[in-house]
Amino acid sequence: MPGFFDSVVAAWGLLVQGDPMLGAIVARSLAVSGLACLLACSAGLALGAWLGVARFPGRGAVLTLVNTFLAVPSVVVGLVVYLLLSRSGPLGFLGWLFSFKAMVLAQAILVLPVAAALTRQVVEDAERAHGEQLASLGAGTWLRSLLLAWDERYALLTVLIACFGRAISEVGAVMIVGGNIDGFTRVMTTAIALETSKGDLPLALALGLVLLVVVLLLNALVSALRRWRFARGDSAPLRPAAQVAHD
Repeated sequence: MPGFFDSVVAAWGLLVQGDPMLGAIVARSLAVSGLACLLACSAGLALGAWLGVARFPGRGAVLTLVNTFLAVPSVVVGLVVYLLLSRSGPLGFLGWLFSFKAMVLAQAILVLPVAAALTRQVVEDAERAHGEQLASLGAGTWLRSLLLAWDERYALLTVLIACFGRAISEVGAVMIVGGNIDGFTRVMTTAIALETSKGDLPLALALGLVLLVVVLLLNALVSALRRWRFARGDSAPLRPAAQVAHD
């Protein structure tokens, strides 16, 4: 087994040379996590925005349930999805087990409560500040949730980053439902676990560096967008929302 510095040098060599195996694993990871976030955030942001504004009997129980799912271990989600997609499971006829689609489904289930819970908090804070004004202009629950979510779009970018980070750093669920099959379902996190256990530290370290760089670039993008927003003087986001509600 190579030492630490030998592994770092070898990992850098894999990155500089553009190792085909490393590139394929990275591309597959980004595709799985990106698609899972697209599906989960499409539903999670809408649900969270509505929960941030709506008031109904049992809302507290719903919020408790959503927040509980934030702490569900990924291996439990993987086990449930495995049972659903197994040959004897209710969704076994789809034939998705140990496939790209199964990994996307597992990650989407993990990301959905994160998107819903964080969006709900952002929109609920905005509702406390501006909800009465929008309601006085005739905006109903769905319209207020939409307008407030749009007004808080820069804050919601951090929600998207958190969701993507949750998805791309997850290992348990995708290993269970994907099987970590070389060339088909092996992603960065499962490859790191496997290569480390095999003693192939350079490849594992190279994948870990790529994973860190991806998250760093996403956070840098959000910071740049925030600076651009304040440079434009966009400090009164409610005015256009109120005008739309009034129209």
